[in-house]
Amino acid sequence: QVQLVESGGGLVQTGDSLRLSCVTSGRTFIDYAMGWFRQAPGKEREFVSSIWTGGQTYYADSVKGRFTISRDNAKNTVYLQMNYLKVEDTAIYYCTGGSSYRDSRGSRDYVHWGQGNQVTVSS
Repeated sequence: QVQLVESGGGLVQTGDSLRLSCVTSGRTFIDYAMGWFRQAPGKEREFVSSIWTGGQTYYADSVKGRFTISRDNAKNTVYLQMNYLKVEDTAIYYCTGGSSYRDSRGSRDYVHWGQGNQVTVSS
């Protein structure tokens, strides 16, 4: 059974930092893109960031320069370091994996999803 388990969310203030982690099990994603999406209340799920097998990274314009995605294949883990958080970053963040495309920004590109992790940024 494939599992993606996120952790690291919580309640922070504007300007603070958080690091999300996603541990995968049940299969290897070493040859596939991993990513993060988020969904705010009343909005559609949106792309945040992805990382390709060779380490190439991609970001939504709204988080570029503030968020950093990384992966540790030996630990089957992908991270999302979020700095200078804003109120508009408040959302449920989902880890995802299994895309065969280098620059994967569509949710349909991915096969497996985590359960989601709440991030709340207060002003």
